Amino acid sequence: MTQESSGCPVDPETTPEALIERFGRDLVNDFDLDDPAFNTNFDETLNFMVRKCPVVHSKVGRGYYLINTQDDVRAAAQNWKTFSSAKGYMPNRPEGLPYLMPEESDPPIHTAWRRVLNPHLSPKTCLGYEQAVRDDVDALIDQFFDRGTCEFISEFGALLPGWAFFKNVLGVPIDDLAMLVNGVEEGTFSLDMEERGRKFGEVFAYLDAHLKWRSTQPARGDLIDTILAGVTYEDGTQSPWEHKVSILVDLTFGGIATTTFVLGSAIHHLATHPDQLQLLLDDPSLIENAIEEYARFYPPVVALGRTTTADVEVAGTTIKEGEFVMLAYACASRDPRHMDEPEKIDLAREGIPHSTFGVGPHRCIGSNLARIELTASLEGWLRRIPSFRVKPGGEPTYVTGFLRSMRTLHLEW
Repeated sequence: MTQESSGCPVDPETTPEALIERFGRDLVNDFDLDDPAFNTNFDETLNFMVRKCPVVHSKVGRGYYLINTQDDVRAAAQNWKTFSSAKGYMPNRPEGLPYLMPEESDPPIHTAWRRVLNPHLSPKTCLGYEQAVRDDVDALIDQFFDRGTCEFISEFGALLPGWAFFKNVLGVPIDDLAMLVNGVEEGTFSLDMEERGRKFGEVFAYLDAHLKWRSTQPARGDLIDTILAGVTYEDGTQSPWEHKVSILVDLTFGGIATTTFVLGSAIHHLATHPDQLQLLLDDPSLIENAIEEYARFYPPVVALGRTTTADVEVAGTTIKEGEFVMLAYACASRDPRHMDEPEKIDLAREGIPHSTFGVGPHRCIGSNLARIELTASLEGWLRRIPSFRVKPGGEPTYVTGFLRSMRTLHLEW
């Protein structure tokens, strides 16, 4: 794929030579989500690609494309017949890794599952969890408040979403949260593809055992019972056991792997921008809008994959049937065609058009709970710890692939 065939306008900034000099590789023809340079230069790369490179290609493994502009990402996400989820969302998927239902399926299977799962994570249902989440925020802060310092990710950011989801929605013991968080993290970011498969296998095995145990218990009328009841597919068959397990894995993955990054990034931003911290302290009503802006600017989901079912043209690039295509939600949320100065954080920005929770039928089922977690966390943190800063030498560390994760952030007050 050359610059002329990629859909990128001929531009001195997008020649292979210019890209290699600036980014260390040819982003247009040889992009790599797992490149350490992408992790280091994350913001610069996103801002550049959405402006200059509507479609880029990767030669890594079996290869894949990235679609980067908001209009093209939205169009592809809504066109599930051409951009199918049924062959997974992960590029160069480890061999033998089961597909995650319903995320890695198309209608009508996807529709059947979402119809029964959605009520358990509706706005009204999640509102019923709000006080419990606020209590958990206080309980976690209590553990380090008097110390005057914390490692935010391990002591708060990675725990609160798991507590909220496991205790309120799944009823899974939080004592096992650390193992599941590690399994999801290593299953996503390990550079060893075999290790990714092993870690995901551990998560599958644990949740398979939990689901089997729940099947022997009295019904609670909760999400687990809905999963156990299953659905009837269009051909009249009942959903098999392995689909039920993968539903639970998918929900667990989403429940503990994404909100942490937005939360950690928001706290870090406020710790390093005292003027914006003071803005929220003076007017807490801005927190709701701030959360949307932080979700836009700090996307935990960099890109999710689809497989083309026919030849299709996107922004001047012809993508053949059977190719793997990543919808770059992170780029789409910074599209200057849809907002002013998208590379800046504006807590008062109106009508924030982000794609952080996805687009179309596969839009994130947990977005309502995520917003409650983020709101409760910011409000609770600012009430208890209104003045805080990054500890010297404690700047955040990151890891990036098709997801982005903050690994550490040391704070003091």
